[in-house]
Amino acid sequence: MASQISLGTLIPAEKQSLFLKLGVKLLDKIMGLSRMQRLYEQHQMQNLSKEAFADKLLEVLNVTVEGEQEMLDKIPATGPVVIASNHPFGGLEGVILARAIAKKRPDLKVLANVGLQIFSELEDYFIFTNPLSERDPRNGPSLRSCMAQVKNGGALMLFPSGRVSYYRKEHKRIGEHEWNRIVAKLIDRGDANYVPIFVEGFNSNKFYRIGRIYYRLRMFMLGRELLNKTNQTIKLCAGHPVPAKHIRTAGDGNAQAALCRALSYGVAEHWQSAWPTIESSKFEPLAEQVSGDLILKEIAALPQEQHLVAYKDYDVYYGFQHQCPNIVTEIARLRELVFREHDEGSGQPIDTDKFDATYTQLFIVNRTKGQIIGAYRMGQTDKLLENGGIENLYLSQMFDFQPTFINQTEPCLEMGRSFLVPEYQKSFYGLYLLWRGIGAFACKFPQYRRLYGTVSISKLYDKRSIAVMEKAMVKTRPDVKPKTPYNLPLHPELVDFDKQYDIKINVTAFLKALEQDGKDVPVLLKHYMRLGAEFYCLGMDSSFADTPGLLLCVDLLNIPDKLAKQYLAEGLEGYRSYHAS
Repeated sequence: MASQISLGTLIPAEKQSLFLKLGVKLLDKIMGLSRMQRLYEQHQMQNLSKEAFADKLLEVLNVTVEGEQEMLDKIPATGPVVIASNHPFGGLEGVILARAIAKKRPDLKVLANVGLQIFSELEDYFIFTNPLSERDPRNGPSLRSCMAQVKNGGALMLFPSGRVSYYRKEHKRIGEHEWNRIVAKLIDRGDANYVPIFVEGFNSNKFYRIGRIYYRLRMFMLGRELLNKTNQTIKLCAGHPVPAKHIRTAGDGNAQAALCRALSYGVAEHWQSAWPTIESSKFEPLAEQVSGDLILKEIAALPQEQHLVAYKDYDVYYGFQHQCPNIVTEIARLRELVFREHDEGSGQPIDTDKFDATYTQLFIVNRTKGQIIGAYRMGQTDKLLENGGIENLYLSQMFDFQPTFINQTEPCLEMGRSFLVPEYQKSFYGLYLLWRGIGAFACKFPQYRRLYGTVSISKLYDKRSIAVMEKAMVKTRPDVKPKTPYNLPLHPELVDFDKQYDIKINVTAFLKALEQDGKDVPVLLKHYMRLGAEFYCLGMDSSFADTPGLLLCVDLLNIPDKLAKQYLAEGLEGYRSYHAS
């Protein structure tokens, strides 16, 4: 059946009076539908298949689509999936996305504005709805069809704003209307993955000016806006699938819909910045491993009181470079090995600096093999500041500390350069033993109540993910600021989302959408969160391959009781008594 590109197609024949027909003819001309009909006939688009029609339309308009394959790679090949997009143009993006996604998911259905019924060749793509009239009796069956589509394991795409993007006076920018909570209901009821889409582009300035006069006038310009996309390039951006459970954590249906909307903006190309490329060819070969016998020999020479923990085949010690230079060299070699795996590292044979000579090294060793499996570098601020100024603290290179900051008002442990060798990074023993050692050290020297330092965030993370984590974690204070702040501000739409809904409880959803390998918040950062850490600012560490680091503080007296018993163990009561007195 050939299309009749006219408003008259949407009006039942029995209601079309002569006066109405004349009005429709005038509106068709005003809206550009008459010109579309001429192009339709001129290029012989009648009765084409939906795929051929969509391809022909893009050919006639000479529209180039970028990012299609990258988008398709992120859409699951099977299973229930809800795909939602912003609505920048009002029609063309629906045709582009339907045509592209159906290549990966032939079962795709698109919940679309009833206005697209004027293209009869495309009807098989769509489930039609009338977003301008919630009481339209056709909407009920349409939504039930959408629910059935998802519950039956199908793919569904929709534009939850229900209207084309417009100038939002309160935000002073072009943006989406709030999304309908139906997107969240479909994800929840269908237990579906959610794939956020963002289509880059704008309508004409005239479109936005007229829309500011009266919002319904925008509808009269959509045909012309479709035609003025001639010779344009349209970029498609997509996020990785976000499981339904991470959408549900946002709260009620409105909060979930707002999260879906924010995720769509979060994957936009215009809010994207790549890390500078590090040429691994410039890295020098790692230093040779220090022999286990030499490590065990130095351990045997350490005073017994520097042994902190014994657990199975492992011991935790603390020591100083002048006591165990070979152990510190091996720690520095292993640091470089681990950091290189995270696009960090100095590029030198070992990761070391002048602070290794003045800081305390806390390390785990396999007592039979003499193998170092993990370490922390700790600065005892009271001792370091006795022998000089704030420049004796490593983190003074990264942050401007005022005299009121805790590292100058009370004895603290400055924590840094932590690592676990790869084979222990996912084991229980590694992180447990490091923190069991820290707890034992604190019990031995109870004047240290607060630990402060940075948790580095690997450059294997998308820069947008780090901006989200910064917004979620940091509560600024006036007495510390980074010397080099993180250089990717949060997308303004996500800033607005955070004002109304807490972005912190939705961090995992953003990371799932942005991170190619589906990784969540870094393990050590999660651990600090469980300890009740406060996060003050995010800075770039120029001494550590320009790696971002979150400055934080942990109060050992206020960590959860379960963790206090686990890490301070038999010394807990004595530690608490010291501070109580």
